[in-house]
Amino acid sequence: MAKAIFYHKDGSGYKDVRGQLYHFPKMYLSRVQQSLGDWIVYYGPLTGMPSRYYSGLARVTAIDDDNEIADHYYARLADYIDFDRPLDYRENGGFERQLVSPDGSVNPGRSVQAVRVISDGEFAALVNSGLSEPDEWPQRIDQAGDSHLPADPLTYFEVDEPAQAGYVADGYERPILQQTINRPFRDAKFRQHIRQVYDRTCAFTGLRLINGGGRPEVEAAHIVPVERGGNDSVQNGIALSGTVHWMFDRGLLSLADDFTILQSRQLNEDISHLLVKDGKARVPAAPHLRPHPHYLGWHRDNVFKH
Repeated sequence: MAKAIFYHKDGSGYKDVRGQLYHFPKMYLSRVQQSLGDWIVYYGPLTGMPSRYYSGLARVTAIDDDNEIADHYYARLADYIDFDRPLDYRENGGFERQLVSPDGSVNPGRSVQAVRVISDGEFAALVNSGLSEPDEWPQRIDQAGDSHLPADPLTYFEVDEPAQAGYVADGYERPILQQTINRPFRDAKFRQHIRQVYDRTCAFTGLRLINGGGRPEVEAAHIVPVERGGNDSVQNGIALSGTVHWMFDRGLLSLADDFTILQSRQLNEDISHLLVKDGKARVPAAPHLRPHPHYLGWHRDNVFKH
């Protein structure tokens, strides 16, 4: 197995779903096969930003043929999580040794490759830089065993077998084989990211409530629940107040693809007065941060009580 970089661009024509499916041509099949069972890092342009960035990571679980387009395939992904912030590919002199030279020049042959195998050390440097930002706002409710999260995200990579060799990245040495990120860390990061991109504001009510200790009232809701195969992408999340979150999870509320708030006929009374006046959820301006139609469609089909 090997870790890899997957290039992704919204609107590219490939049938990607971030964190779920990666669509690619046959020329990259052997490299994707090397990453099967291991971790990949998303890389590419982001809307409204001037460069190319590393933006999240996921694990490759399977490779399927594309039955509609010849010589194309899908990599199935799991355990996706966004980075705390996009990492510019030239930051700190670059993360990929074969992409950015010590003098800052970029290898043009390497830069056009959509799938690139990277070393464990390069992966470690990306994880350390991408998942080490402290949460700007404390938790609304302190949960047992989750109040003192170590700053080092690699603490949450569990090693399933003894390491044959270690790696060193920025003076940090740790074996990194067959890992998964544990649930408490992922929950904390998902909450941090959703509160950040929604500015602590409930998407359905438009309210931003902060208690006396500075804790936001708003909660981070998964659109597709983790226990039903959902991931921790901000595109599979939305910021909701406690009561609205409860109603969303029970199918009394949902969202159309244009972010119109949908009310179930099983509601005992109309609750429009509790929601934003125009009936449109308040979502981030950047498309790559908004709820994805793939997840919204799943919620309407599997949870929403029409």
